[in-house]
Amino acid sequence: MLANLTVLKPKCTFFSTSPYLAPAQHHKITVEAIPILYQDTHLVVINKPAGLPVHKTKGMRHDAPYVTQVLGKQLEGSVYNVHRLDAKTSGVLLLARSPELAQQLTNQFAQRTVKKRYLAIVKGVPPASGTLDLPVKKARKGKKAAAVTHFNLLDTLLTGQEHREETNQAISLLALLPETGRWHQLRQHCSQQRYDIIGDSEHGDYGLNRLIAGLVGYKRLYLHAQRLVFTHPISEQEIVAEATMPEVFDHLLQLFRRTGQY
Repeated sequence: MLANLTVLKPKCTFFSTSPYLAPAQHHKITVEAIPILYQDTHLVVINKPAGLPVHKTKGMRHDAPYVTQVLGKQLEGSVYNVHRLDAKTSGVLLLARSPELAQQLTNQFAQRTVKKRYLAIVKGVPPASGTLDLPVKKARKGKKAAAVTHFNLLDTLLTGQEHREETNQAISLLALLPETGRWHQLRQHCSQQRYDIIGDSEHGDYGLNRLIAGLVGYKRLYLHAQRLVFTHPISEQEIVAEATMPEVFDHLLQLFRRTGQY
């Protein structure tokens, strides 16, 4: 049964720096309210901004914002992390209102009953569809583990820019559907095939990242969690939560459409 979701507006404005920063600047997040896609007394689904960590980690400034802190204050109550979403990745994030419900929802991810769909802008021209199933690292210095990601090609544009051996570098918009949830899985899988995600400073193409940032005047990882489908732990309804493609993705794609590079 499909739940009818009501999109709830945040109580106050969501603030961040301009989406078109000079390339030398870092994307610094200042948060007063996180956009809420759905909430009830048991759980909350948000549209996480890029650059905002889910929880506090080592090396963060003592006053740096993170999701569980900001959202807890916004909702005037505790929230509990259910699944991972990299700080640099934007999009749909599910959190529970109690530790018990967090465990129930986490079990759905572990049992692979949750469906996830991401959008990514990548280097090159991948096939129309396919599956990436090479093992990926479990952590930055960890051993490799099995991982599976399906993909569909949504759009391809030529940038008109020279890059390495390419005289007219292509970029593509991909839909990524992971079956597993490894560390940086989508970023690693795309990198293994040289379809590097634009803006990926760890697994991607540094030179192309710099070129694109110079053209659009903005640095970010072009990876967005667009859709999450899961079962409500209390009502047992199927919940479909979606966060539309960020404007900065469309800005990048439209930049090359306007110049006739397609």
